[in-house]
Amino acid sequence: MPAMASRGGSRRRTMSEINMVPFIDVMLVLLIIFMVSAPLISPSSIDVPSVGQAKRAPDRVIEIVVASDNQLKLRVNGRDHATVSAADLAGRVKTLQDQTEPGLTETPKAGAAAAPRAVDPASITPVIISADRNIKYDEVVKVMDSLQRGGVQRIGLAVKTGS
Repeated sequence: MPAMASRGGSRRRTMSEINMVPFIDVMLVLLIIFMVSAPLISPSSIDVPSVGQAKRAPDRVIEIVVASDNQLKLRVNGRDHATVSAADLAGRVKTLQDQTEPGLTETPKAGAAAAPRAVDPASITPVIISADRNIKYDEVVKVMDSLQRGGVQRIGLAVKTGS
């Protein structure tokens, strides 16, 4: 039943206010409990997925090295190939991939209708991006984005195992 309040006269009115003080008290107690207990919680370990071993190493690998001076160098099978600009990178890598893709069907003869190229994704030459440890990750992401926009497939990142 609502409380009634009288204000100096014979007239009665209902009070339609909610007392917020107990609610605020409870919230402040909860806040203090969380502030005190948060530093005591030990960080949990994260389970990182492991990388399986490939059945066999690829015959040909295209490596893009982002040097400490932000130069982009192409390597094919571990041998230096060329230094390229960021604008030409996707085109050069796509050309290198297309040179020896064993899964491609033959190109049609002159005057014949252009048939779609059937490509086995596993037969595409993999592209590996490796960067100097002092390079900002933003530069690596820009290289990956440039390659993806250029239609390059099978892009991976080189990782250093151990410490």
